[in-house]
Amino acid sequence: MSPSSSLPPSPLLDFARALDFAAHKHIDQRRKGVRAEPYVNHLSEVALLVAEATGGADPVVVIAALLHDTLEDTDASYEEIERLFGPEVVKVVAETTDDKRMSKAERKQHQIDAAPTASTRAKLVKLADKVSNLRSMAASPPADWPLIRKVEYFEWAHAVVAGLRGTNARLEALFDRAYHDGLAELRGENV
Repeated sequence: MSPSSSLPPSPLLDFARALDFAAHKHIDQRRKGVRAEPYVNHLSEVALLVAEATGGADPVVVIAALLHDTLEDTDASYEEIERLFGPEVVKVVAETTDDKRMSKAERKQHQIDAAPTASTRAKLVKLADKVSNLRSMAASPPADWPLIRKVEYFEWAHAVVAGLRGTNARLEALFDRAYHDGLAELRGENV
């Protein structure tokens, strides 16, 4: 990491800087669900899931989890993230970023295709991201999405995660629970 001040390097300080950076970059963004939660809630959940799954042993991947949507959804640049958080963090962030020049269908297929060959760190972030997204979809789905579109989202996430299997048993179990419980919730079945 390359801290922006003269303080000595510290994983906790780097994490706090990343949280502050992400919160400011996503300040006006809300989740698509009916509750319209602040977007930073998603980022903090993904970072927490990764931290818990790794026992906090890899600050780089936890920080990358906080920043995983900044290149895709904000005006943050690759160079800015690299300068503030270092080459290892920006590599994971870039690897988990969708190319907005592709159509939505192409981006979704690319996630499925790229999952098996992603780095371990990127796989951890992707797994945690999918867990968070499915939980959110079940608890607070977009009001204008019909059931079929929600179910299709779950099936697509399942296809992405199929290529991530073997990365982290804890995150995979959390995904499986979110997938099964979320589909049951959407369909009005008892969980």
